[in-house]
Amino acid sequence: MHFLLRRQLGIKGQLQFAEQLLSLLESGLPLLNAIELLQQVNGSDYDHFLPKLYTKLKQGNSLTQSLLLQADLFSPEFINLIRVSERTGDLELALRTICRQLSAKMELSSQIRQALTYPLITLISSLFLLVAMMIWVIPVFKEVFANFRAELPPATSILIATSDLIKEFSLFIALLSLGGASIFIFFWVRSVRVQKLCDRISFKLPIFGNLLRLATLSNWCRTLGHLLHSGLALPDAIRITAQSSNHWLSHDLSAELFKHLTRGWPLRESLNKSDPHLYLFDKETLHLLAIGAESASLAKMLNKRAEVLQTRLSNELKTLGQTMEPLLMIGIGLIIGALVVILYLPIFNLGQVV
Repeated sequence: MHFLLRRQLGIKGQLQFAEQLLSLLESGLPLLNAIELLQQVNGSDYDHFLPKLYTKLKQGNSLTQSLLLQADLFSPEFINLIRVSERTGDLELALRTICRQLSAKMELSSQIRQALTYPLITLISSLFLLVAMMIWVIPVFKEVFANFRAELPPATSILIATSDLIKEFSLFIALLSLGGASIFIFFWVRSVRVQKLCDRISFKLPIFGNLLRLATLSNWCRTLGHLLHSGLALPDAIRITAQSSNHWLSHDLSAELFKHLTRGWPLRESLNKSDPHLYLFDKETLHLLAIGAESASLAKMLNKRAEVLQTRLSNELKTLGQTMEPLLMIGIGLIIGALVVILYLPIFNLGQVV
């Protein structure tokens, strides 16, 4: 059980910590004793933060203050839900909310991985197979064709020329690709502008763009709904939702929404002003959220909308997986088949040469 990173718990780590702490508190243990017992039960897994947390609590700090000293380990949403619970005196409710939220995020991530893993593995394997044929297989045929002393078909000549080019410049191509990827990662890590551009482009990708938008919107609705359900005011909940977002478009739209709400605009107008081009929200979501705000059931509406969006995303992922598998197999078969036919064309014409 060594999934915990030295400087970041991650979703799985935060979920396990919240579940274990909740079970101990529900059994009647005081918070300080529960933290002490977690240290004993988990051994070295929590050594990088539990001793400090226990010490700060023992010194009289609140759980929120103790967590803030290690804010790089926990998400803003996690800490703010704990902060709200200390105001209301219901820490167990906050932990249950955190567990539901993190479980939903993990389930969504798992669904996305399951749907995309097979196509990605197939594409990568096919790419390596094609490169191997270009570098090692086609040159063997080239030597055989040299003994024919006849003009090769145009398709075969082009294929051999392409193989020679790839083989001669394979190292240069590999270094260029690696260098390009390294430069992109460098600028992506250093530049918020590049990150925002990539996030905006990601929503416009064919097929996958809508899936990313559904996942982001579902997470946004669920986060905001849980924060409101825990007792936070709408502007504060929007601010924390923006802070906990892992997508810049969602973050910026939430920040715009917070700005309009604090200026006194109703939620319906604030949503329309924040996302006039519907980059993140769809008309149905905007309409339902406006109804929820007007009927004083916004938290409930957000949570229901998050479930609907996640169900829609799951169905689309399942459909995509079922569609892509046969299409990929057909596409790869056609490519390999075309290469084989092109390579054997001179052999088919061998009778004419003789």
